[in-house]
Amino acid sequence: MHFFLIVYSCSHRLFMKQFFTYVAATVVGLIIATVISAIASMFMLVVMLVMSESAATPNIGQHSILKLDLSGTLSERHQGMTLVQQMQGNKDQSKGLDDIVASIRYASNDDRIEGIYIDCNGMSGGIASLQYIRQTLADFKKSGKWIAAYGDAYTQGNYYIASLADSIWLNPMGAVEVTGMGGRFMFFKGLLDKLGIEMQVLKVGTYKSAVEPYVLTAPSEANIKQTREYITPIWQNVAGDIAEARGVELEVVNSWADSVLMTQNPHTFPKRNIVTGLLYRHEAESMLKEMSGIDNDDNLRFVTPVEYMKTVKPHRYGNKIALLYAEGEIVDNGENGIVGADMAPMIMDLAENDDIDALVLRVNSPGGSAFASEQIWEALQQFKAKGKPFYVSMGDVAASGGYYISCGADKIFCQPTTITGSIGIFGLIPNVKGFMSDKLGVTTSLVATNPNSAISVFEPMTPFQKNRMQAMIERGYETFIGRCAEGRHVTPDSINAIGQGRVWDGQTALKIGLVDELGNLEQCIEALAMDNEWVNYQIEVYPDANLSWWEKALLESAQVKNSIVKNELGDAYPYYNAVKRVKEMSPVQCLAPELVME
Repeated sequence: MHFFLIVYSCSHRLFMKQFFTYVAATVVGLIIATVISAIASMFMLVVMLVMSESAATPNIGQHSILKLDLSGTLSERHQGMTLVQQMQGNKDQSKGLDDIVASIRYASNDDRIEGIYIDCNGMSGGIASLQYIRQTLADFKKSGKWIAAYGDAYTQGNYYIASLADSIWLNPMGAVEVTGMGGRFMFFKGLLDKLGIEMQVLKVGTYKSAVEPYVLTAPSEANIKQTREYITPIWQNVAGDIAEARGVELEVVNSWADSVLMTQNPHTFPKRNIVTGLLYRHEAESMLKEMSGIDNDDNLRFVTPVEYMKTVKPHRYGNKIALLYAEGEIVDNGENGIVGADMAPMIMDLAENDDIDALVLRVNSPGGSAFASEQIWEALQQFKAKGKPFYVSMGDVAASGGYYISCGADKIFCQPTTITGSIGIFGLIPNVKGFMSDKLGVTTSLVATNPNSAISVFEPMTPFQKNRMQAMIERGYETFIGRCAEGRHVTPDSINAIGQGRVWDGQTALKIGLVDELGNLEQCIEALAMDNEWVNYQIEVYPDANLSWWEKALLESAQVKNSIVKNELGDAYPYYNAVKRVKEMSPVQCLAPELVME
């Protein structure tokens, strides 16, 4: 018996020793593998970032052509590709309004650039942004250089830009889209009803229609009225520009829209001044070679806006104007949009920076959090208190919270096609009790010391709670009205008369005093310098696009995540995004209605 016990005891010790040795070796191996993997990933990350930042400056020779590739998505600033997209060999679909406009401007005085070639491939962008590009191209033509455009098919936005070209070429089997303008709203009440989710709405403003998608199945009469009244003058601007460029009457352009132009025989288009000729792409390229003065056997010398701007050295003397971009929805915290927790301190830093003499805020935002909007507004007032000029340039949209942060400027510029106004506030609080109990079988119960210890999404609000919330919304609206009245030097009653959540186009906004002048970003900056009698000035852009490698890594992780979700959901992504927006909303919102322009 003792013998067996000793044998068992020795065998047990030996087994345990081997077991722990194996476990220890496995753990150490996993740690080493993890460390090596992390180092390798970090090395690849650094290499990719260095490669992306150290691209050689392009060598632009004589007889070059500035090529505007109208594909992908247009944003205020060029976004670039994520590391994953670069490693996959994807094409950069991001187009920056800043690079496009600046490259056109510089190219007009560059002897190496013969002309501009617009390659129309369905780029999507806001109407005011497209108008800005078109205005810059019109100025370029004054240099005496040519502009040519080609498209297998022209979307309305692309055709709007291309219509002023000296040569507009269309594929013989192509089409031109001129449809007029319309706004399509998306409503989610039916979906929410099926899920058992009730959206509890509190708002101020007859026209404050941003809540309608969650409580209605179709737009209200007030919303239909205001939408029609701001898209009509915007279309008149677009159609009028096309008519002038093509040498036809405005009624002719409207007849194109009414007759479904894209379905018609393209061989009739040259005679009708819609295009100048029907060519296949290789024939268009031969024409470009002839126009740029190179042999037909040589390759075309294209240079993109991004490449061209790498060769440009901006002015670095004179008064320093900070150009601060505010693009996207206004949120309290987060990684995307206009983040109040980041934007307000940045403005305060600019106020304290003795090297900064003035500020131009470039706003392209439908609004968002009322709290964040107020914090940004207050920071901008601190900037003005330093005696520094503060101007605003509005992009495609500067509405609700976007107007809130703009209203205190010394001068506000917008495009005729800018969407602005929407001075109003709302609160949107979901009640998911039905969804939890009826769909998931989950019930909740609250034990509290006071009757209003918690306003929760798991229970509907009581009448008392709704009254209190409505009072808070109304105080917020009064504050909003007061900020606007102070900034525009008018009475609160006069702002209320054009407020109530109503959306306006840029031209009408000028007439009713919401803005001071019509003009693009460049014209806004020039006006600021002229008003202050600055002959020489330089532009300092914020936020700084030259992020550190680890900041880029953090930013790209969010971009990659969003890209994966978007690709996986496909057509369902807008629904996911709408629900996600509601989930992330602050309780009180200054947000303009969202619609898809068609």
